[in-house]
Amino acid sequence: MKAALVIMAAGMGSRYGGNKQVDGLGPNGEILMEYSIFDAIRAGFSKIVFIIKPDMKELMENLCGRRIAQMKANDGSNVEVAYAFQDFSSVPSWYTIPADRVKPFGTAHAVLCARDVVKEPFAVINADDYYGADAFPTIYSELCKLPETGAATMVGYRMDKTVSENGTVTRGVCQTEDGKLTKIVETFKIKLYPNGDIRDIENGEDSPLIPPETPVSMNFWGFTPWIFEKLEQFFTDFLKNLAPDNIKGEALLPTLVGELIERGEMTVSVLHSNARWFGVTYKEDKPAVQAELRKLHDTGVYPQTLRA
Repeated sequence: MKAALVIMAAGMGSRYGGNKQVDGLGPNGEILMEYSIFDAIRAGFSKIVFIIKPDMKELMENLCGRRIAQMKANDGSNVEVAYAFQDFSSVPSWYTIPADRVKPFGTAHAVLCARDVVKEPFAVINADDYYGADAFPTIYSELCKLPETGAATMVGYRMDKTVSENGTVTRGVCQTEDGKLTKIVETFKIKLYPNGDIRDIENGEDSPLIPPETPVSMNFWGFTPWIFEKLEQFFTDFLKNLAPDNIKGEALLPTLVGELIERGEMTVSVLHSNARWFGVTYKEDKPAVQAELRKLHDTGVYPQTLRA
């Protein structure tokens, strides 16, 4: 089955202090998204879509786009590479963008920007996250089973395998029943304490403990093209309700998913991964990520280089 991997790479990486999506972290300068692309292609995906800012296209082509277009999918065809652009030109003309607005409009808007180049079932990931090699064949298999409308899937990770020692993180905290997602709550200040405790400290340090096995979303979703109609309506409603002076508000994928579940318009199967997610949220995360990637090469999970 034809399936696409859609990579959200237009984020600004403000907390990292640089363009973390294109920062070489692997032993041969590989960027994190190259691992996801490698894992996706060997799992069966045959199309890669980069969602980027327009001024990033040449950079992305030089980093990996042209090389990926020469790779072979499992069916023997060349891997298809496409680019979608997330910028203010894709915002409806009736909406006036605040003069001070710099930040993109979030992950729901990012995926909506890929509508013209994605016509097949697709998975969505962040560019600056490492998801684990086993997660890609799992979600590819589930995408092959999804009905055309009214269903989606996601890979869930354990909370304790997604937190950072270097600061708070944002996670979509999930509730499940019988393998289906029943609720997802975007939680913005999750803190890991030196003793291993995990708390959401948005309302104070004395908040209840979060169990380490709690499933969380790392924006690893699986959809069919049916979702684009829902994304368009969701983004329109978001803009209509956005305060004129709000220059940082974002339309988020987990929020859309939660609303569709609540209204009974979509079911979401939850695929579990025990892999240790890792990414560079803060610049202090970088050495640990580099060490983990080196270990994965040394133990044979990946070849000596992804750029052969």
